[in-house]
Amino acid sequence: MSLTDLSWRGRARAFHGIVWREALRFLRQRERFLSALVRPLVWLFIFAAGFRAVLGISITAPYQTYVLYEVYVTPGLVAMIQLFNGLQSSLSMVYDRETGAMRTLLVSPFPRWYVLTAKLLAGVFVSILQVYAFLLIAWFWGIEPPLWGYVTVLPALLLSGMMLGSLGLFLSSAIRQLENFAGVMNFVIFPMFFASSALYPIWRLQESSVLLANIARANPFTHSVELIRFALYLQVNWNSLAVVVGCTVLFLGASIWAYDPSKGLIARKR
Repeated sequence: MSLTDLSWRGRARAFHGIVWREALRFLRQRERFLSALVRPLVWLFIFAAGFRAVLGISITAPYQTYVLYEVYVTPGLVAMIQLFNGLQSSLSMVYDRETGAMRTLLVSPFPRWYVLTAKLLAGVFVSILQVYAFLLIAWFWGIEPPLWGYVTVLPALLLSGMMLGSLGLFLSSAIRQLENFAGVMNFVIFPMFFASSALYPIWRLQESSVLLANIARANPFTHSVELIRFALYLQVNWNSLAVVVGCTVLFLGASIWAYDPSKGLIARKR
């Protein structure tokens, strides 16, 4: 490949190819889209409706008044969509490594960080489509954040998706067989989701268990949820923003190192 192909035009073509490949894979796997919506909708329509009278949330930022439980839990369910999608998108890396397709991707003359970042952004794009589909259904259910919130939440979704996708990308480098990835997903997803502020405010966790509340505060997924929650209501949680950006840099850097054939985890396996 010539130096011209390695220019910004060549990189744009490579980025388009990676994103298009991920989009085609998503379109061919319609059950993936439906499953991504079924999980949060079950929580919203069944669990949240059942807990409405018991777990109403008092006035707390970013809300300006008392809110019903389903209103509070919606940002957490949005983050859950991105968490599942980030790890499922990384599942394709394990599959590509088993079939040999990843070798073609990684021997590209483009920098490895660029190829992996493009792969990551392609997965984030898919997750954002799923999130907006969920928010549309939630709107018909009566979850109505400010209209501009659907716009201001987009940067938060991008950052959150990058962080969770980077975590999944790093985990995929350590998995040798496709069958083992499902177990790792459950080991990561459920502790991150339940030990966070996705379902309950941290002050409620503090009332029952100080240890659990401290774990939730240290959980990066909590900050992803709060970043989305505040952005959806036209505010910025600066502490969560700093944590999400820092974790994204950390996880993405670890992923690039892990996929380095001369230094990372792949090299050690060989």
